[in-house]
Order: sequence, then C-alpha cells, then structure tokens
Amino acid sequence: MTRNFDQELEDRLVRYAAIDSQSDETSAATPSTEIQFDMLNLLVAELQEFGAQDVQLTDYGVVLATVPATAPGPAIGFLAHVDTAPQFNASGVKPRVIKSYDGSDVTFPDNPALVLSPEKSAYLASKQGDDLITASGLTLLGADDKAGVAIVMTLARHLLANPDIKHPQIRLAFTPDEEIGRGVGEQLPKDLGVAFAYTLDGGDAGEIVYESFSADRAVVRIKGVSIHPGWAKEKLVNAAHLAAKIVQTLPQATMTPETTDGREGFIHITDMNGGSSEMEIKLILRDFELDGLAAKGDLLRKVCEAVQATEPRAEITCEIYPQYRNMRYWLENDMTPVELALAACRAHGIPPITTPIRGGTDGSRLTELGVPTPNIFTGMQNVHGPLEWISVQDMAKATEVCLTLVQMAAEEVQQV
Repeated sequence: MTRNFDQELEDRLVRYAAIDSQSDETSAATPSTEIQFDMLNLLVAELQEFGAQDVQLTDYGVVLATVPATAPGPAIGFLAHVDTAPQFNASGVKPRVIKSYDGSDVTFPDNPALVLSPEKSAYLASKQGDDLITASGLTLLGADDKAGVAIVMTLARHLLANPDIKHPQIRLAFTPDEEIGRGVGEQLPKDLGVAFAYTLDGGDAGEIVYESFSADRAVVRIKGVSIHPGWAKEKLVNAAHLAAKIVQTLPQATMTPETTDGREGFIHITDMNGGSSEMEIKLILRDFELDGLAAKGDLLRKVCEAVQATEPRAEITCEIYPQYRNMRYWLENDMTPVELALAACRAHGIPPITTPIRGGTDGSRLTELGVPTPNIFTGMQNVHGPLEWISVQDMAKATEVCLTLVQMAAEEVQQV
C-alpha cells in the first residue's frame, strides 16, 4: 500500500530548514554551535509528542529515541544530522515550495541573477510535476540533512501511529556536527544499540551507498621572520610568499576537486589565513583507497619540505589528522543491510544506484566503529550552495523504502 507522506514531509522540511543550525569547525564545543540545540530540542519535543520512547538528548549532543518493536528482528537504526554546512550562508533561510514544477527555469526571489536550469540538470528535468523546495537565493536550503531529519521523523511517527505494521525495534539518532566530521563519537555505537543502521543523507532517488571516500584533514603552518618592511632587506621572511609557493607547487591541473570525478581522489585547499609573519593553510585529502590517501598526504609533506628547503629561516609544519574511512572495508564482510535496502528499493520499482559517494556520512564513521551503516537517498541536490533543491516526492519515496525495509527485516526472521 502506498501512503501519501508528501504534505507531512513538505511541512517538516520547510519548518526545519528555516532554523539556523550551521556547524563551525573552529569551535571546540560539542555541538560546535549553540544554535544546533534549536533543532535538537525541537526534535526532542516532537518525538515525545508523538509517543517515541527513551527520548534523550545526550551530553555529546545527539538526540536518541526508540520506536518499540512489533515483531522479532534485528534492532535497526536510522540517523540524520541536524547541522548545515559551513561553506555557504545558512542564516535566514527562507524555504519556498514550487508546486507541480512545470519544467522551466527556476529563479530565486532574493537573487534574480541566479537560475536553476533543467537544461543543465537532467535530474531536474525529470522532476516535472513534482513539488520542489528551494531557498530564496541568498542561502543554502539545508536539505542536507534536514530532508533526512524530516524523513526519519515521518517514518517514526507513522510506525508509532500504526502498531499493526510489523517491524523490529527501531532506534533513532539525530547528530550534530556531521558537516565538520564530528557527528559520531566513541559512545554512540553502544548508546544506539543496533545490529545495523542507515543514514538518510543521500542524493538521487534509488541511491544506496555502501562505499565512501576515506578522508584526512591537514593543517600547514608557516612562521616567517617579521620585521619593519622599510628595513627588511635580507631579514624579512614573508610567510605569505611561502604559502603561495606551497599552493603553486601542489597539483592544480589534476588532483583537485574541480579536475576529478569517479573514483579519483583529490587534495583540496579549504582555507588560508594569516599575513606576512604567519600563515595557516587548511586542506582536506580524499581517496577511495587507503594507499591513495596516504600518497596524497606524502605529497603534501614533500611539497612543504621542498618549500622549507628554499628558506631555512622559516618554520613550516604539516600535520595530518584522520577523519573517516571508506565504509566498504567493513560492509563488504556482511552486506545484509545493503541487500535489505536494495530489495526495498526494487519493491517500489525504484532502480537502485550503488555508485560510490564522493564524500562521507556519519555512516562512514559508525561503520568503522562496528555498526554497519550504509546511506539511503533523500533526493537532495546541489547541496552546500544557493542552488540547492529537493523533490518532495523523492523524500516520500525514501520514506516508503525505509518502511518496506523494516518490514522485510521482520519478515526474514519470521521465515527463519
């Protein structure tokens, strides 16, 4: 039976997207920003209102809740993150709904020069007749991952309102700081308490991801020699010049996000800050394989060493920190959660897409910590920028897939 979740999903995403909950990599707090509590506390109240059990906001900033089992089966987790990306303005989001999209260019009321064109997006062109949600042109929308939040909340409310639906215990988790790689701490796997889980944090309808990038972040710090420029001859060592040399020496025609796709990894400079006396360069390193990731780290170190050799009076350091690892390394040992999701897609006539994701999710880290967690689509498109949009009907498909998945999990136990 197909249920109509369109209006509930639309209402939820519009309500959630209007709440500023951007994370901040420079903050040491957990969550990294106080404003994320606006989303977290709202979810606690809504979960309690529609009867979820064991609702709590942990001291590490994760909302947990339970939908009690109505049949035997493995406990299954569903996760989504409440923070939005720091890469673009996320304050004052004004979500808007375009009913029954007519297939023409989409323009934005607060930024008339911005255009979302079906000529440049075959996926958008395929959504004629759907209800689309965008922002107003000056902010991102935040469907990454408030669409996932809306889907998980709609799933939970429906299961609680319909106890005749057979399913095992469902555990819900809403995490902060996913966008800055800090959404999953060491405590979460135990507190979640599931056999396997799913993040709702994917793109095109049918996307079931069980392979992600492996990721490191790097920080290069450069200390020059500071002196008044009027008396600087043969004394000044300009840290900004050395930073520029490092940037120029790193690959630019290859191995950058804008020159790679498919299974190719990259080195990406995200920030440069400082001045003539001290500079800091922040980078992220990405590859699907660990040896490729290590090679990119080695390349960065060698570039720093080479520039250091040109100016021994400077001090250049390069520190590399692990972020997450390709979930495939663990999931390929037991594909049960992946196979369930693929079967649920097919049950709704949705062709599964298993292309590796050029990014990561909370599931990457959870899988590494022992909870197999592939990623399920939400429909989100053009995330982290002002052209972000999503189809309400894609969100509804994701909700249906999750409902079918949990029923299949219960049926498998009954058949055994």
